[in-house]
Amino acid sequence: MARILLGFIFSIFIALPAARAQEEPVVWVQIEAQPSLTEAQAAARRYGASLADVNGFSLGNGWYAIALGPYRREEAERVLQVYRSEGVIARDSYIAASSDYQQQFWPIGTNLLDGQVAPALAAPDSPPVVALDPAPAPVPEPVDETPRQARESESQLDRDARATLQEAMTWAGVYDGAIDAAFGQGTRAAMARWQTQNEYEATGVLTTRQRAELLRQFNAVFDGLGLEVVRDNATGIAMELPTAVVDFDRYEPPFAHFNATGDIDARVLLISQTGDRTTLAGLYDIMQTLAIVPENGPRSLEGDSFTLIGEGALQISHTQVWLRDGALKGFTLVWPAGDEARRSRLLGRMQDSFEWLPGTLDPAEGSGAQDIDLVSGLEIRKPKQARSGFYVDASGAVLTTAEAVAGCGRITIDESYEADVVLSDAALGVAILRPRMPLAPLRVASFQEVTPRLLSDVAVAGYSYGGLLGAPTVTFGQLAELEGLNGETHLKRLALAALEGDAGGPVLDAGGAVLGMLLTRAQDGRALPEEVSFAATNGTLQDVLTRGGITPRLTSDQGRLSAEALTDQAGDMTVLVSCWE
Repeated sequence: MARILLGFIFSIFIALPAARAQEEPVVWVQIEAQPSLTEAQAAARRYGASLADVNGFSLGNGWYAIALGPYRREEAERVLQVYRSEGVIARDSYIAASSDYQQQFWPIGTNLLDGQVAPALAAPDSPPVVALDPAPAPVPEPVDETPRQARESESQLDRDARATLQEAMTWAGVYDGAIDAAFGQGTRAAMARWQTQNEYEATGVLTTRQRAELLRQFNAVFDGLGLEVVRDNATGIAMELPTAVVDFDRYEPPFAHFNATGDIDARVLLISQTGDRTTLAGLYDIMQTLAIVPENGPRSLEGDSFTLIGEGALQISHTQVWLRDGALKGFTLVWPAGDEARRSRLLGRMQDSFEWLPGTLDPAEGSGAQDIDLVSGLEIRKPKQARSGFYVDASGAVLTTAEAVAGCGRITIDESYEADVVLSDAALGVAILRPRMPLAPLRVASFQEVTPRLLSDVAVAGYSYGGLLGAPTVTFGQLAELEGLNGETHLKRLALAALEGDAGGPVLDAGGAVLGMLLTRAQDGRALPEEVSFAATNGTLQDVLTRGGITPRLTSDQGRLSAEALTDQAGDMTVLVSCWE
């Protein structure tokens, strides 16, 4: 099929006027890039066994390209289409200009960068032969050698190949020296150890076959990942991705989402947007709120780049972002925990292959769907539960419910300050928190010494919706009873419709003095009417504070504040208490 199509293609281009061929700049179909000259030469030989017009060029920075051509533009597009459809070349092959290339290294002694179309395409005797089998031509089995022959073949290795062998021996656990491409005593000893482990004669010099086996073992970790260079023009990023594990899903600026397609719970984000150092710092902060970035792990923001490593029980994420010429670009790799050997090797390949292409992701890309719990399509990390609390001393100690802080891996005040439990009394439902760093509250609670009258006005300040609104709300009601339903003297009953997030908030009289603390609605497992709530009494709270080493502030002032003033005063002392896994 490929032979028929290409014969048709070339028959069309034979008829093109010579003047047009002279006017049009030539282009190339780039089909592969390799990080060393040795690997690039091997690839050129492999492709040359089944394809015509195979060339090799230096790309600079130690990289080498394999390209077909040169062709006229329209001809190159047809060749690219046919070869892709037949599976002869990789899906990420593309059309390149001569200006992309430097010195030609294959075929040896050839220089086609002068703009001339390959003579074989100008007037072919017959269409080129295309291998219908997409698999590469078989490489002959490396022969074993004598130690002298092994040293001779070893001397032909370039620096990159020698360093790669040292990396492979490090991975194999037989070498712990520097990756310096110098085969000294330490490297020779490591080679001998590897030979012994693999039942070869321990000569300290690897034969061609042994080097191939060592590298096969080293790269077996990538089996089944489908590593391919993906060029994403929307983000302006090209890099190797495990295409057998993740596939493109959608754009949600500044991210291109590549989600898991199989059993490995992996994810890749390509990150791309315009910005400056302020934008970089903002992205650094936002990324740390995302559920895909576990809270533990090293992280740093340095000048024009940042690195975020999140280490969780189930997954590890690695994010790197760089700022260059008004653009931020980078990536995140999320990989299952416990697969460190494969994750670290994959990460290295992704880092080494990262390429900066023109352009950044258009902010208008994607669905534009909005969700309060999402940032660019990614779930925000949320606490296990969120309740209220209020300041009870000048250094930031907080009174809250015992239920709010039970079974927490971490506790925060206002989502920013980590705190520890000083005292928790489950029977009374009260707990005291102490921030790990001293705080300076705008207002500290003053507890009312005068017994309030029944049916007097009261208010509860709390984060009714678990911090969703960003500030506490105030709910107004009345004092219904000075004891609980069963006559409990440590409780007050309120005629007030509170929400779950309000628990732990202060119950205030009309003048802003604290009458108690709102407790959870669950009372002995019974469902209560919506307008019924309970609060711990001042006597109970003051006793708990004293046991916790805090002297409560007292007042007998019975003034009355406006609703606005009461709301402001309550907001100054009320905090959000978050319990994290």
